[in-house]
Amino acid sequence: MTTFDERERGFEKKFANDQEQEFRAAARRNRMLGEWAAGLMGLENVEDYAAAVVKSDFEQPGDDDVLRKVTQDLAGAGVHVREGEIRAKMDEFLAIARGQVKAEG
Repeated sequence: MTTFDERERGFEKKFANDQEQEFRAAARRNRMLGEWAAGLMGLENVEDYAAAVVKSDFEQPGDDDVLRKVTQDLAGAGVHVREGEIRAKMDEFLAIARGQVKAEG
């Protein structure tokens, strides 16, 4: 095996690891967002709602499906939160989740 092949495999392995960590961070962010929204709505079963938010991320690529679910659910519960505030929470929770995932190794 040449040095080039070894470097290529190393980059591929790093890319796969980075993608896995980002996936785990996004799922953790969605769970935190669900817990936050459930608290605002006064839901009793926070874990079920947080799991539903995590699951909503699999509907389509990107974060729009999660944003849409949380926005609609909050509005349906009579809780008025601007989309910009929800996006800010998503960014805040993603930063926290990335740190947690990275710390876990």
